[in-house]
This record gives sequence, structure tokens and C-alpha cells, in this order.
Amino acid sequence: MLEVDGSHGEGGGQLLRMAIALSVLTEQPIRVARIRAGRKNPGLAAQHATAVGALAKMCDAKVDGLRIGSSTITVQPGKIRPGAYSFDVGTAGSVTLVLQALIPVAAAAPGPVRLRVVGGTDVPWSPPADFFARVFLPLLRRVGGRVEVEVMRRGYYPRGGGIVETVVQPTREWSPLEFTELGKVERVRGIAHVANLPEEIPRRMKHAATRRLHGLADVKIEERIYRGEDAVGQGGALVLWAETDATVLGSDSLARRGASSEQVGEEAAGSLRAEIESGSTFDVHLTDQLLVYLARATGPSTFCTRQISGHLDTMMWLLPQFLPCRFGVANEGPRMRVSVEPRA
Repeated sequence: MLEVDGSHGEGGGQLLRMAIALSVLTEQPIRVARIRAGRKNPGLAAQHATAVGALAKMCDAKVDGLRIGSSTITVQPGKIRPGAYSFDVGTAGSVTLVLQALIPVAAAAPGPVRLRVVGGTDVPWSPPADFFARVFLPLLRRVGGRVEVEVMRRGYYPRGGGIVETVVQPTREWSPLEFTELGKVERVRGIAHVANLPEEIPRRMKHAATRRLHGLADVKIEERIYRGEDAVGQGGALVLWAETDATVLGSDSLARRGASSEQVGEEAAGSLRAEIESGSTFDVHLTDQLLVYLARATGPSTFCTRQISGHLDTMMWLLPQFLPCRFGVANEGPRMRVSVEPRA
């Protein structure tokens, strides 16, 4: 049984979720100890337990230690099964973080997998639903993923209640990516939305972001208002993405108490400008999300990112424990070049 230190590196929920996902993918029994040991509230939280329980259900795994607050968990995976699954985080725990762990496993099933996940769609410390759909999924499709997603209902902190439905088709072979040149930014798109909040908020977010993005070609930001059955609770976000002939760069900022609409708009736009000006081909929040696919590709990949995040560094430590792969990092001034060698 493989032993994994759950406190290594950034030592958070992503390490746990992806360790279990990799265990299922490789059919490698695993024991994860010291889960989130350095965090304020260590051990399994609701969204982590949901992700682990979902992964276990998808392969009829035997699990010990699956309870809130648990610091150690063991998993003995079975065969991945296609079909329809429904999971409820029970809180505003992030739907997109749960899906990050489920999608690589679902893509390895012998048939289509339908996932319905209930929780937070636009919550702190996780990719908003629009980032997931407009930035992550298009790039996942470039490496061979066949995934469709629909946000049925928005959900925010602290109530959750959002619903995301996802259909994952099997992928037998993952393609490498050679993304070292950003290329010319052809257009910038965005979605500014709020739910059960004043209607002028997305307009103010949009105008602030547009001012900050002055000089970039073809900037268009859509405004959306959700009410009634379309959302649970109050919240909102601005998600931006820049499209080039090679890649997509994204950024986001959540509407929140204590931050003006203008601040939210400027934050998202400032982050996107920083990504573009660095010459990155993957934005800093995307890199760790794609690594599990590139590590299993048919050939080597290379991409550039503004900085090596704690999540990316942790994934580069975790993946070689399950897969024959290695990574290289080179400093190129305003950006870092990352190489991925599968089967190394």
C-alpha cells in the first residue's frame, strides 16, 4: 500500500483529492496520513469527504477513515464504472474542486459518466464555474478530453445549493501540448454576474475591468443577473479570459463584502494583464489542473506560467509516486517554463 504524506507542500484538499483520484486511476491501494495537518481546521472537511466518497463510489472502493475531521484515510480501489452519479457536498464546498478530482477518473471509465454535483459554484479558494467552463474545459479538450458542463443553479457561501451537471465521455489517449509562445491576443471575453444583489453591480465590475484592459483588442464582457430558482443565496463573480491562436488565459475575482464592485473588476483585469504581459501560455491557477492529463499523454509537453504556485509544486511531487513521469522547471525572466515527460 502506497503511503502519502497529506501535509506535504501546500498540504491542502487538492493533495488529498488528487492522491485518491490517482489511486483509482492506477488501481493502487493508498493510505493518506496527516491530512491538512498544517491547516487551521485539520483533517477532512465536507467537500473533501464528498470528493473521496464520490471517487470511491465510482469504483466500488473499500475506504476506511471517511469522516469529517479524519486525519488518515485508506482506499483500496476497484474498477471504474460508467453511469450516472449524484453527489451533494452539503455545504458551500466547491463543486469545481470536486469535479477536478472526478473528471480524470470518469474519463477512464469504459463508458460515459454523468455527474451531478451540488454545492458552491462561485466560492473562495476555488475556480468559479465560469472559469471552469470557459478556460479549463477548452484546454482540456485540446489534450483529448470530451467533457460538457451545464450550471443548473448558482450557489454561494455559506449555503451552497448550486447544481452543476457534467457529462464525461471516455478518453483512451491524452495528447501532449507544446505551448511555449502566447501568440497575439485576438479577443478578451468575460462574464460579470450577481445573484440576488443590486443589478448595477455587474455593470460596475464590467466598466472597471474594461478600463483596466484598455489597449487590448476586442474586449466584451457580458452582464448576468440571477434571481429566484436560478441561484441560492447572494453572490457574484467576474471571470475574464483572453483568447489567442494558441491558448486561453483566465482570471477571476469574487464579489464579496468589503470589496467594491470596482475593486472586483480591477482585480480580475489586473490579474489577466499580468498573465498576458508575462508571456505565459497557462495562467497560474490553471497549471496544476492540467498536469494530471499531461503526465499521462502520449509524448512530452511544455508550457509557460507566470510563477510556480504551491499547488503546481505539490502536484509535481505527487504525480511521480503513481505514474512514470518527471518534470523540469526553467526560469525565463517574467515566466517559468515547465516540461512534462510522461513514461520517464
